[in-house]
Amino acid sequence: MKDQDIIQAEMTAVEETLTSVINSDVELLYEASQHIVSSGGKRIRPRVTLLAYLAAGGQDAMSAVNLASALEMVHTATLVHDDINDHSLLRRGKITVHARWGRTFALLAGDYLFTKVYELMAPYGDFYNVVMADACVKLVEGETLQAIAAKAGEMDRNTYKKIISRKTASLFEAAARMGAKLAGAGETLVENLAAYGHNLGLTFQIVDDILDIIGDPETMGKPVGADLAQGRGVMAAQNGGKSGSFSHDRQGTTTIIEDDPIQKMMTSLRESGAVEIARLQAIEMADRARTAIKTVPPSPAQAELANLIELVLERDQ
Repeated sequence: MKDQDIIQAEMTAVEETLTSVINSDVELLYEASQHIVSSGGKRIRPRVTLLAYLAAGGQDAMSAVNLASALEMVHTATLVHDDINDHSLLRRGKITVHARWGRTFALLAGDYLFTKVYELMAPYGDFYNVVMADACVKLVEGETLQAIAAKAGEMDRNTYKKIISRKTASLFEAAARMGAKLAGAGETLVENLAAYGHNLGLTFQIVDDILDIIGDPETMGKPVGADLAQGRGVMAAQNGGKSGSFSHDRQGTTTIIEDDPIQKMMTSLRESGAVEIARLQAIEMADRARTAIKTVPPSPAQAELANLIELVLERDQ
């Protein structure tokens, strides 16, 4: 996903901020943090922050760079911890932090990235810190609900929607809300942009879960079928939480009982129409984001926010 011209300088500044803020004289901590930060990513959350700021009438998008960077830092920290929980070996085409440095140092690196969020948020004041804290609470709640549902082998559609609303959409919503507020927008415009962010986040996560089934591992930079194997994601929800036969040890590690079940389940889900159902759900959430953005005054930034919906909906990685 390429930078849009209207925020190219600001997105470059976000990259520079992410790199500079993680500096530490504890070499291993810096190396592990730099490893994940430098691995790239779509940077959608900071993009939403900056575009929402401009769409709400802001005149100096550079003033939102630290805010945008803080949102990306939260996301990056969660990836480090998620990879530990998921036993993932690849992230963005690179070895994961825990696979290279071990679980203990990965946990510490994730914690370090989270603490850097406080540093980035310091200049903005109470409103922004409360919004960020609320988003982070919801994110952890969503991840916890997901782990509970996966362990129980029960992932219905209502549970799935609650999970992705908290673990993914909350941070997208916070990005748009804080960007609009920083621009000095009124309550109605702030709420409309927040609704856009929330529904964009839902769209993003549903598409992400679809790609877990039909995506190209090389393009995505990680194996497919991981969420399905652990009874998570939209495909598990479409399948009534019955993603296959698994057992869980006392540490919550998933053990596959069936012989080579992943390819069997993926083939079955492709043939069942579950992917098409999930795709329709993603389109519905995208439509809601489009409706929300139509209430925002026309501008180049508003047009880019609308274009971002299509990029998220049609992405292949």
